[in-house]
Amino acid sequence: MTGSFLPYGRHVVDDDDISAVAEVLRGDWLTTGPTVEKFEASLAERVGARFAVACSSGTAGLHMATAVAGLSPGDRAVVPPMTFLATANAVRYQGGDVVFSDVDPQTGLLNIDGVQDIVDRARNGIRAVLPVHLAGQTVDMPSLARLAKKAGFVVIEDACHALGTEYLDGNEVVSVGSCRHSTMAVFSFHPVKTIAMGEGGAVTTNDPDVYRKLLEFRNHGMTREANQFQNRDMALDSDAEPNPWYYEMPSIGFNYRASDIHCALAHSQLKKLNSFIARRRELAARYDEQLQYLSPILLPPLRIEGCNPAWHLYAVRIDFKASGMTRKQVMVRLREAGIGSQVHYIPVHLQPYYRRLYGESSLPGATAYYAATLSLPLFPSMSDGDVGRVVDTLAHCLGMN
Repeated sequence: MTGSFLPYGRHVVDDDDISAVAEVLRGDWLTTGPTVEKFEASLAERVGARFAVACSSGTAGLHMATAVAGLSPGDRAVVPPMTFLATANAVRYQGGDVVFSDVDPQTGLLNIDGVQDIVDRARNGIRAVLPVHLAGQTVDMPSLARLAKKAGFVVIEDACHALGTEYLDGNEVVSVGSCRHSTMAVFSFHPVKTIAMGEGGAVTTNDPDVYRKLLEFRNHGMTREANQFQNRDMALDSDAEPNPWYYEMPSIGFNYRASDIHCALAHSQLKKLNSFIARRRELAARYDEQLQYLSPILLPPLRIEGCNPAWHLYAVRIDFKASGMTRKQVMVRLREAGIGSQVHYIPVHLQPYYRRLYGESSLPGATAYYAATLSLPLFPSMSDGDVGRVVDTLAHCLGMN
């Protein structure tokens, strides 16, 4: 093994991050307190949304979003198969049915024409669409928003890969998470994501009513807002003032709260988001340049026009058959050389649970993308030399040097 091991992703935590967490540990609040609110305000400002609600994971955020959108048994929601399990599962948590819509075979992104076709054929309509901004690149959100307005479905962005990504809407630059073309956007702050929170996530929105419902659902469905109380005789004293101990649960929810400890780390990390993104873009550009000589056996990510991604993943496409190597053989050889890699993702519609539920689906775009994709190491603390090491080792594994 040459050099230290390079995983496909890694968090970068500095002394100032540790100090921020230590300050909370020395304070009065460990769970949901002022640091949560501070992080939420900073996140909303960063992405250009009115509101942000922090939560315990990206998965929790997706569940919060589908619940607040009102998904229920009998409702249908469109999900691309090239995503992590949580996107589709969030629909099932609410008893809704998942309709898998195919992706572009080169980018893995949701195909808007495919969504249009599903909408046209749906007898009972489509309640929601959950586009996934895979690896940091965006689905065509302006087109999806126009379709949503026409067909009447809710758009919930799975933006777990795309904090800091921007895209063009005409001549205007739009930040992912601003909810310009959606009702809600969901982020993840898992350690391999653009900023780390340990485990954590957030949902952004511009709708005050959605915001209120997100807050309630995150906290068992509870409210302490007097204007929301229904049991007025219990809630109010003789002067019609709310009793200080009183709360109500107008609808059921979960404990998806984030702690001040986690949000202290996330808030500190958010201050470094621009530098993290810049370094990821530098590394991606270096990969692009150095991998050119491996074409056409290996191709870099296809860039989406009008999108400036905050690269979460650097996923190349490899013609394994033409290389004479299987993907497993390549991954094993890379690992023996101290280089990690990963596959993002196994198409969700092929999982046993969904096969039992919906039977076999023919999604050739997802099949093609899955067959070729391989995620290479990408994280801000990588050196330029690390990129060269990955490229040289990969070329050797493929027998091309």
